[in-house]
Formats: sequence, structure tokens, C-alpha cells
Amino acid sequence: MPHSKQNSDAILKRLSRLNGQVQGVSRMVEEGRYCVDILNQTAAIRSALRAVERLLIEDHARSCMEDAIQSGDQERQRVMFREVVGLLEKVRE
Repeated sequence: MPHSKQNSDAILKRLSRLNGQVQGVSRMVEEGRYCVDILNQTAAIRSALRAVERLLIEDHARSCMEDAIQSGDQERQRVMFREVVGLLEKVRE
């Protein structure tokens, strides 16, 4: 199911910002900047990426999982549940 326009805009805005941060880290490496400064930036990138993941998981729960629950199709519900559990395990890593 597609994302709501509001969530898509927020996700795209965050991804665009992430892209800029990654390019900035590349420049820092090319310039031979201090390792700790670079590591601070990579930590910020990881944090921003987790925020994107949270938005996507929230959207998935609000739309896709809700649709599966309302459908009454137990197999579809099980599949959605297993997908979310798998996603949450990946996000935690």
C-alpha cells in the first residue's frame, strides 16, 4: 500500500538530508578531517536513518497491517505480523 502524502514528503525530506550528510562525510574523508569528527557525523547519519525507519514502520502498521486486520484474513494477518517482527529485528541490529 502506498504511503500517505504527508508521510512520503517527510520521508523524502529526511532521505534528502541524509544524502547531504553522506556526501559531507565523503568530503570530510577526502579532506583528511579528524576521525572523531567523521565518526560523529556517521553517528548522526545512523540516527537520522533510524528516524526514517520508524516513520516507515509506523506507516506500515497504520496502513498495511490495519488493512490486514480489517480484512479478517488470518493468513494475511500472520504474514504481516511475521514481516513486522522481522523488520523490528533488523532495525534493532
